[in-house]
Amino acid sequence: MGRGNHVMKLRLALVVLAIGLASVSCSTKSKDSAGSNRVSESELARPGPGRSWQDYTAPSRNGYSDRVFFAYDRFDLDEGAEATIRAWSEWLRAHRDASILVEGHADERGTREYNLGLGAKRATAIRDMLIALGVNAGRIRTVSYGKERPAVAGDDESAFQQNRRGVARPSTGGA
Repeated sequence: MGRGNHVMKLRLALVVLAIGLASVSCSTKSKDSAGSNRVSESELARPGPGRSWQDYTAPSRNGYSDRVFFAYDRFDLDEGAEATIRAWSEWLRAHRDASILVEGHADERGTREYNLGLGAKRATAIRDMLIALGVNAGRIRTVSYGKERPAVAGDDESAFQQNRRGVARPSTGGA
């Protein structure tokens, strides 16, 4: 009986060891697993699905907003615009059922046709960055309003600066 008891204890120890190893392997990530399976510190700090777009893009809270601005006659993104678009991409990745409409706008200088084209290039630049940051292209729509929908009325540089913009309009429930 002593030998049978010893075998039973050995089997029990092996089962406990196997369960322990299985639980440890489930709780740690493999170092050679794909980068998309890793959870970084920035992802842990990222806002979850419970926060609204308005909460996340409120300028008074974190410096981000629902719009980015462009230099005169340009559609390239500066560092401030890139930081804002990164925030949009994080929100979109946390809200997988959401889609976004990116509007491109221009100031009133130039012809209607030229400004519609410039607004389209601005919206496309934003769209391209969102895609590069991991947002599915099917969730992004673009539209150009050119100079047709100014944010600020006026004939001075201050008004022009506010009107040279890209605006993000999210919606939930898919594209």
